[in-house]
Amino acid sequence: MKLLRCGPPGKERPALLDDAGQLRDLSAIVPDIGPAQLSDTALARLRRLKPSALPLVRGRRRLGCPVAGIGKFIAIGLNYADHAAEAGMPIPKEPVVFTKAISCIQGPDDDVMLPKGSKKSDWEVELGVVIGATARHVAQKDALAHVAGYCVVNDVSEREFQIERGGTWDKGKGCDTFGPIGPWLVTRDEVPNPQRLGLWLDLNGERMQTGHTRTMVFGVAKLVSYVSRFITLQPGDVLTTGTPPGVGMGRRDAAGQPAPRFLRRGDVMTLGIDGLGEQRQRVVAFRAAARANDGKIRVTPRFIGARTSWRGGPCRSK
Repeated sequence: MKLLRCGPPGKERPALLDDAGQLRDLSAIVPDIGPAQLSDTALARLRRLKPSALPLVRGRRRLGCPVAGIGKFIAIGLNYADHAAEAGMPIPKEPVVFTKAISCIQGPDDDVMLPKGSKKSDWEVELGVVIGATARHVAQKDALAHVAGYCVVNDVSEREFQIERGGTWDKGKGCDTFGPIGPWLVTRDEVPNPQRLGLWLDLNGERMQTGHTRTMVFGVAKLVSYVSRFITLQPGDVLTTGTPPGVGMGRRDAAGQPAPRFLRRGDVMTLGIDGLGEQRQRVVAFRAAARANDGKIRVTPRFIGARTSWRGGPCRSK
């Protein structure tokens, strides 16, 4: 199944994508797509539904993060050997673990806002893993049974904050809007082997990143098992698994000399993973933003109708 959430920020409704590519409203079946809906039992119940019997979603459809109530957003660094090389860092002997603030999470097509004072904001297409069952000291052979599904993540990063300002990476990773997730949560049964997925990212229509999960230093099962030794993973937690080469920080010119390219206002990032859908974000300048009723900072959402951006309009069914 491909599960998603659509509607204005803070008012998303649960839905699924049927085989014809149409959105079907799940709000009469479940209150949301959150931790309680991610167990094998709950997903099996949704899988038994007949999509054609569900109401179609109509109107302007902003896609939100496909999972509500994310408790932890954990990330892995330098998990592709060629990305470590372009970053000038050694291949890690153990996974590099850091966190992204959950306040950075947003929909897959919402604007990405440059942080105040940013000079080196960058892109990173990544495979996201959504936990469906509590994982604590799980064996690698059992790890994937604790996964609800997979999604696309753009691990947007501010390199100066991350690398040049001392301390941990976290402050360059959790800026507002730096965590686009989605468009869908694709359940585990549709991704029998997460090490067989191609990833890509374009900037303004030019291919920047092309990679494949088979070249990960540490595979998904290893990562879930490893992280669970130190941090209990709970339903709804998201683990994003590292990026392939081609980030702006590692760009070189025709002579092989460093020529980094960082995000600027007006840039458009388009990215995707085989079978997991695509994202598209417009880069905007920093601006103060009013807080919504749920306390989260909002920038301009994007409403999707045949992959066209709209302003305003809820997610409705008919």
